[in-house]
Amino acid sequence: ATLNRFNRMRSITLTGNVAAGYSLGQVLDFLEKTVRKELPPEVQIGYKGQSRDYKDSSGSMALIFGLALLIAYLTLAAQFESFVSPFVVMLTVPLGMIGALAGLWYTGATMNIYSQIGVIMLIGLAAKNGILIVEFANRLQREGLSKREAVHRAAVIRLRPILMVSAATIAGHFPLTLVSGAGAAARNSIGLVLVGGMFIGTLFTLFVVPSIYLLIARDHGRDRAREAAVAPEGSPAGNASAEGGQARNLPDSRR
Repeated sequence: ATLNRFNRMRSITLTGNVAAGYSLGQVLDFLEKTVRKELPPEVQIGYKGQSRDYKDSSGSMALIFGLALLIAYLTLAAQFESFVSPFVVMLTVPLGMIGALAGLWYTGATMNIYSQIGVIMLIGLAAKNGILIVEFANRLQREGLSKREAVHRAAVIRLRPILMVSAATIAGHFPLTLVSGAGAAARNSIGLVLVGGMFIGTLFTLFVVPSIYLLIARDHGRDRAREAAVAPEGSPAGNASAEGGQARNLPDSRR
């Protein structure tokens, strides 16, 4: 009675739901392989709805994720005036990704366009914990503490703010994992990514960021010692160094 057309071509429409234990990507791969195997080569495949959104976003997801990381890194580099400190902060992002994938795997959810949006959001949320530690440790170093003392004190003092912010973020997104009805799949995917990523990422951040900071971060105390060593005679740094040397050469009774 009717001749359906899609993109000006005679067409038939296949509609279905994704079975439990499979992702939308696996379903579309199976569809494409079956069409190439069973139908003539001139047959073309078009997509609608979530399938079309998935295909459109899959090709650009890697580019968008890379640009988001680059923009976040450059922003932090301008803030810290360093290229090393932002690298320490950005190490929290892979830790958050581990938590996001773990949340999807544990609940049987799939990586779709909505979970991909959650992954992009997780970049900023996960980096926030690292910023709290690194920024405060740099400040303590500039105040005269050694690198080890600075990062230890920063991790201890910033523990409460990190836990409070992470708990608030998790509590705010946890209801998304419990919703049902129309549009529940989208909300569940975003909620699982954010809750899992923040929970696991926070636990790892408290240990990994201070360790990496201690290994590769800039040592401000060493920089101060180098500046004092090369300071010209007559400058405040040179006078302080000379007076210190004279004090060390004095007998104990005159110190």
